[in-house]
Amino acid sequence: MGPLRSKKRRPTFRRLLKTSGMKLENKLKSRQLKQQNVAKKQRKEQKRLRQAMKGAALQMPRPLETYRKRPEEEDEEEEFLESLPSDMMDEEDLKDMTAMAQKASFITRDLGPVHSSKTKNADVVRSYEKIPRKMAKMEEKEVIQLLPIKDKDRVIPRSIERAVKQHEEEEEEEELAVMPEQEEDDGVPPSYMEMTPEEREQFRIQTLNIKKQRIASMASAIISDPLNNMKRVKELRGMMMEADPSVAVSVRKMVMVSLMEVFKDIAPTYRIRHLTTAEKNTKVKKETQQLREFEESLVSQYKFYLEDLEQTIKDWKQKKRKHSQVVSFQSYRSLAEVSVRCLCELLLSMPHFNFHNNIIVVLVPLMNDPLKKVSDMCCDAFRKLFQEDRVGRASLATVRVISGLTKSLNYNVRPEMLRTLLSLRIKEVEMKKDLEATVPKAKFMTNKEKKKNLSRMQRKWKKAEEKLEKELLEAEASESKEKKTKLHTETLNIIFLIYFRILKKAQRSVLLPAVLEGLANFAHLINLEFFDDLLDVLQNLIQSGNLTNRESLYCIQTVFTILSGQGDALNIDPLNFYSQLYKILLWLHAGAPNDDIIIVLRCLDAMLTRRRKQVTLQRAMAFFKRLSVLSLHVLPNASVGILAANRATMHSFPKCDFLLDNEIQGSGFYLMELDEPEHCSAQNTALWELHTLQRHFHPVVRQFAGHLTHGAPSDGSAALSMELSRRSPLELFEDYSVKNMTFNPSVASPTSKRKDQFVVGTALLDNRLQKQADSILSDAHMDFTATCH
Repeated sequence: MGPLRSKKRRPTFRRLLKTSGMKLENKLKSRQLKQQNVAKKQRKEQKRLRQAMKGAALQMPRPLETYRKRPEEEDEEEEFLESLPSDMMDEEDLKDMTAMAQKASFITRDLGPVHSSKTKNADVVRSYEKIPRKMAKMEEKEVIQLLPIKDKDRVIPRSIERAVKQHEEEEEEEELAVMPEQEEDDGVPPSYMEMTPEEREQFRIQTLNIKKQRIASMASAIISDPLNNMKRVKELRGMMMEADPSVAVSVRKMVMVSLMEVFKDIAPTYRIRHLTTAEKNTKVKKETQQLREFEESLVSQYKFYLEDLEQTIKDWKQKKRKHSQVVSFQSYRSLAEVSVRCLCELLLSMPHFNFHNNIIVVLVPLMNDPLKKVSDMCCDAFRKLFQEDRVGRASLATVRVISGLTKSLNYNVRPEMLRTLLSLRIKEVEMKKDLEATVPKAKFMTNKEKKKNLSRMQRKWKKAEEKLEKELLEAEASESKEKKTKLHTETLNIIFLIYFRILKKAQRSVLLPAVLEGLANFAHLINLEFFDDLLDVLQNLIQSGNLTNRESLYCIQTVFTILSGQGDALNIDPLNFYSQLYKILLWLHAGAPNDDIIIVLRCLDAMLTRRRKQVTLQRAMAFFKRLSVLSLHVLPNASVGILAANRATMHSFPKCDFLLDNEIQGSGFYLMELDEPEHCSAQNTALWELHTLQRHFHPVVRQFAGHLTHGAPSDGSAALSMELSRRSPLELFEDYSVKNMTFNPSVASPTSKRKDQFVVGTALLDNRLQKQADSILSDAHMDFTATCH
C-alpha cells in the first residue's frame, strides 16, 4: 500500500480571501466594542461626579472657628483703648470701634451688619472661598526610570524621585532676565550729545556689532528651519525701520541684503498658487496643512519685503521726508541703490517665483534713470535675464513693459534700454540649444546592462517601458517647442513694433543707432511683407547724409542680412549699398572707434563671400584694393581681420591675383578717389601695400601679408598654419584685440641704430679735422655760453 494521504486539504485562494475578509470584520467589531466600553465608562464617571456635586451643595458649610480671648489679651485690649487720644474722635465713633473690636469675625467676614438669614442661604462656593486655608508646600518631584530587575516570576520596575528646585530656577531666570537690562543700562551713556566724537564713533561701532549679531542669528535660524521660524522673518523685516540715527542707514542696508539671501535660500523651485475657498475648507494631513501655512506666510512676507524696497526707491525719487527724522536726504540715495541691487538679484535668481512681473515693472523705468549707476545696474540685470531665459516668459513680459514705457515717454529714453534687447535668445540656433537644455533627459539601460541585471521577461517589459518613455519625451519636446515658438513670435512682434515706430516718428532721435543695430541683429527674422518698405526707408536714411559711419554701416548690414535670407527671392539691385560701403571704407581709421571694423567684416562676408555669384570681378578687385589701403592705418587686430577678409575674397575670386603683377590689364588708370567700385579701373593698379605690411611690427600681420603676396596658397612654405586658416575674420579680430593695451603675441622691442663712433666717415677726414673731431667728442665739459669765432 502506498503512503496515506493527509485528509487536511490546502486552502484555495478564494477561501484565503474569504477568511482574510472575516478576520478584518472581526477586528473591526472588536474595535467598535472597545470604543463602546470606553464610552460607557466615561458616562458612568461623569454621572458619579454630578452626584458628588449635588451632595456637596446640600451639605452645610463648616462654621468658622470661634475666637476666645485669653485674660492677658483682654487686659492688653483695655490698655490699648485707654491709650487712644479721645479728644480727636467723637463718642459715637469710639463706641463703634469698641463694638467692632469685640466681634470674633472682624478679620474673616465683611464689614457691616451680618444677617443670619442671608448667611444660611449664601452661595456654597462663596462660603468656601471665605474659609482660611493653609496648604502645605509640596515639592515637585521628578521621577527617573531605572533599569528593571528581572525575577523568576516577574519583572520589578525601579525608579528614583528627585525634588525639583523650582524657586532657585525661577530666581536664576529672573537674574538672567535682569542682567542684560542692567548691562544695557550700564553701557548706554547718560547723554549722547555730551560725548566726544571719538566716544560717539566707539559707541556707534558697539551698537552696530550688536545689530549685526542679531541679524546673523535670526537669518541663520530662518535658514536652518524655515517651517518653524517664519515669525523671525517678520522680526527681521521690522529692523528695516531702525530708529537709532547713528546706525539706521547701515542696519537697514544689512537687513535688505540679509532678507534677500534668506528668500533666495528658503523659496521653493515652483510658483506658489493661491488656494481657493473649497481647497481651504477640505481636511488634509497635518504635514500638508503645515506646508500650506508655510507657503502662505512666505508669500505674504516676500510681498511685504518687495513693497518695502519699492517704497524706499519711491521716497528717493520723490524726495519725500518721513515723519521721523532718522535718515537724512543724503542717505536716501545709498538706500535706494541697495534696494535696486536687491531687486536685480531677485530678478535673476528667482524668475520662477511669485511677483516676478512686479519686479520687472519696478525695474524697467529705472533703466531710464538719470543716475548712471542705477541705470547701468538695471540694464545689466535685464541683459543677463535675457541671456539666461530659456523659456521666454520673462523676456516677453520685459519687452512689453519696455514698449509701453517707450511710447508713454514719447521715445525720450536712453539708448541703453533698447540695446539690452540685443541679448534676447530668439535666433534659430539658440532656440535649438534651449530646447535641448530644457527637455528632460531620461537615462536608458544598455543591452549589456539589461542582460547582466534583468531576466528575459524583465527585459521584454523594460523595452516596452523605454519605448513609451521615448514617445512621451518626444511629445513633451514638441509641445515645449510650440510654446517657445509662440512666445518668441509675440516677443519679435513687439520688438519690431518698437523699431518701426521710431523709424517712422523719430528718425532724428538718439535711439536711431540702437534701432539700426537691432534691425541688423534681427533682420533675418523680419516678415517678408515689410522688406520693400524697410529697404526704401534705409536707403533714404543713407542718402540723407545725416547718419554717422556706424549708423550707415548698420543700415548696410541690415539690407544684406535681409537679402541673404528670405529676401533673396526679391528682385532688388543693391548696387547703391555697395557704393556706400566702398565710400565709407576710407573714412575709417585708427583714431575712430575700432568696433566699426566688426560691422565692416560682417558686411563683407554678406556682400562678397555669400553673394559671389552676383558680384562682378571689377567690384571685387576694387574692394580688395581699398581694403588693402585701409589695413595700413588701423590697429593691428583690425589689420589682421581685414587681411583675412581679403584672403576669403581671393579664394572666392581667384582672378584677383592680377593685382599682384605690375602689368596693366586694360586701358585707363586707377582712380583712387572715385567712389564707384565698378568704374575705378582697379585692374590697372598693384597691391604695393602688402610689401609695406611685410615690415609691420605685428608678427601675425607680417605673416598674412606674405601669404597674400604669394597668392594665398593652401600648401607650401607661404601657406598659413591650421590655427590661422580655420578662423574667421571676426574671430581673428577678437583674438588679437588690444583693448587691455597689450599686444598678442608680444612685440619685441626695436634694436638701437645709434653708433658711438664713425666707421666709414673717418676715411674721408684729414688729420687736422680728425683731431678736431676727437677733441670735441672727448671733451665732456663744453662751454655753450662762450662766443664762437
